[in-house]
Amino acid sequence: MRISVPKESKVHEYRVGLTPASVSELTHAGHEVWVQTQAGTAIGYDDAAYRQAGAAIVEAEQAFAGELVVKVKEPDSGECKQLDAGQMLFTFLHLATAQPQAHELMRRGVTAIAYETVEDAAGRLPLLAPMSEVAGRMSVQVGAQALLAPLGGRGTLLGGVPGVAPGKVVVLGGGMAGSNAAIMAVGLQADVTILDKSIARLRELSAQFAGRAKVLMASTENIAHAVREADLVIGAALVAGDKAPKLIDRTLLAQMQPGAALVDISIDQGGCFESSHPTTHDAPTFIEQGVVHYCVTNMPGAVARTSTQALNNVTLPYINLLATEGLHAACTTDAGFAKGLNVHNGEICHPAVAKALGLTHKMVA
Repeated sequence: MRISVPKESKVHEYRVGLTPASVSELTHAGHEVWVQTQAGTAIGYDDAAYRQAGAAIVEAEQAFAGELVVKVKEPDSGECKQLDAGQMLFTFLHLATAQPQAHELMRRGVTAIAYETVEDAAGRLPLLAPMSEVAGRMSVQVGAQALLAPLGGRGTLLGGVPGVAPGKVVVLGGGMAGSNAAIMAVGLQADVTILDKSIARLRELSAQFAGRAKVLMASTENIAHAVREADLVIGAALVAGDKAPKLIDRTLLAQMQPGAALVDISIDQGGCFESSHPTTHDAPTFIEQGVVHYCVTNMPGAVARTSTQALNNVTLPYINLLATEGLHAACTTDAGFAKGLNVHNGEICHPAVAKALGLTHKMVA
């Protein structure tokens, strides 16, 4: 199968769908790989490295010509129009908050498979997990930066110093992103509180942190109390395929400490703060009601080399399966992979995505 890898077009997005090492694996398996020129140059993967791995280097107009197109971020409107019926697109899609792209992919008859809704045998999200790990760990770094007084923050050092209390970090959601955020915040010796709705997950987090972080049920009362006292709040709530739940409304926002910071990891799925709106690495923050908001939609793109390698570790087996077996066999072989199918034959195939878009989903036989 011919696999093509376009250069990402999003602002300051330096990740790439396949590394040279992944290309080598695929070409050795008998597949043809086309990589857009300079797709990985910014993170140390130049065209020569891809050629050595067996790829053909192509210009932008050929970068979407593969039977299977492998990307990182969701396609923009122009990129959607470069795809046609019979092609497969494998990437992060986040269609719940991208209605124009969803309708364009449907109209053009593209088969679109979303990294973020592929499941493993245990119902986990293996292709989302590494980016959640990256974003979770980054969230504390960028949150600490947002708290700096010259940037509008309240001037709090998360770890404190002897004689001065540490900053209070509240993590909303104890999944992969939230737990990694908590790991970093605890490592900085902050005062950390994690809130989640799952009793089973709360037990796991309690055992994991062993008293180094407070672990609470994510009730409305507990969230409100923790958020009012927080220096930094990290939003890491997720509903696979659907829009993120709004955990902080503007009424609660107005009760937060002046100069506190919010980092919305869930912004790709619409954000879990009512006041959130997408930002970029060029202008990552804004201030509303005295609270600094960080809502960059491609956080892991800032550490693109690490992120690309971590993503390829988990996507490559699925890419090889899809390229070798084809869509039907791949979905039949792996029911969890089939849950990644978001668009096929002009229809939305994932129930949560369809619900978010106000459409009816169609099961694929």
